Amino acid sequence: QVNLVESGGGLVQAGESLRLSCAASRSIFGSQQMGWYRQSPGKQRELVATITRGGVTNYADSVKGRFTISRDSAKNTVYLQMNSLKPEDTAVYYCAADQFSGIKYWGQGTQVTVSS
Repeated sequence: QVNLVESGGGLVQAGESLRLSCAASRSIFGSQQMGWYRQSPGKQRELVATITRGGVTNYADSVKGRFTISRDSAKNTVYLQMNSLKPEDTAVYYCAADQFSGIKYWGQGTQVTVSS
């Protein structure tokens, strides 16, 4: 079992930045991959960014060059730095931990709202 707690969401204007945090209840290196996903009303949950146990990152095309995923193993925390935010980035952002067993754990989500 891995408990994930997201924080850092909020209301910002277009062009501003936010940093999301995801605190895990145990070592993030126990997971095969950590990631951030988002879901807007009426839309399916979509991948935003992932980072593997080995440090390989992957981003959705829509956020490349604007968002950066990183981690602090000492704090068991994964971050999502979001710059140049756009109204279309408005969503609930979820942290996820993919286990080697195939199980995927989710956090409760944090709301990000970008006004134009």
